[in-house]
Amino acid sequence: MENPHVEVQMLIRRPASEVFNAFIDPEITKNFWFTKGSGKLEEGKTITWEWEMYNISSQVFVREVLPDRKISVQWDQYQTTVDFEFRTLGNNATYITITQYGFKTTGDALLAEINGASGGFTTVVDGLKAYMEHGINLNLIADKFPKGISEHGNS
Repeated sequence: MENPHVEVQMLIRRPASEVFNAFIDPEITKNFWFTKGSGKLEEGKTITWEWEMYNISSQVFVREVLPDRKISVQWDQYQTTVDFEFRTLGNNATYITITQYGFKTTGDALLAEINGASGGFTTVVDGLKAYMEHGINLNLIADKFPKGISEHGNS
């Protein structure tokens, strides 16, 4: 597989500045993704994201921030880059694309990482849409692997 990557996208019926800020500000992001962030995403900073219900955290190094257009981070979990791109469609709509690339694994391990990232980022954009357009926190991340269920669907 040449240049393996994950790409997910979604139309969000909110202005690009609001959708962009939803990823910059952990007080907003916690409503559709992680439960706690150590700070706002700022270029050159390392930020910790926590999923308290799973007792896990990840660090991201913020590589680039282009207001209302792009956020690029280096994610320690996979040692990959994740780009969040925001494209304005009219006055009140944003098309977000999340791309993860630079995977270091191959074979079955690579397929497992891509599968997990694809499902995870799809859940993120679905939760983002519900929260930004309707003000609803669907608890998608918390409910993906409830207590008593392993990551593979076994108890």
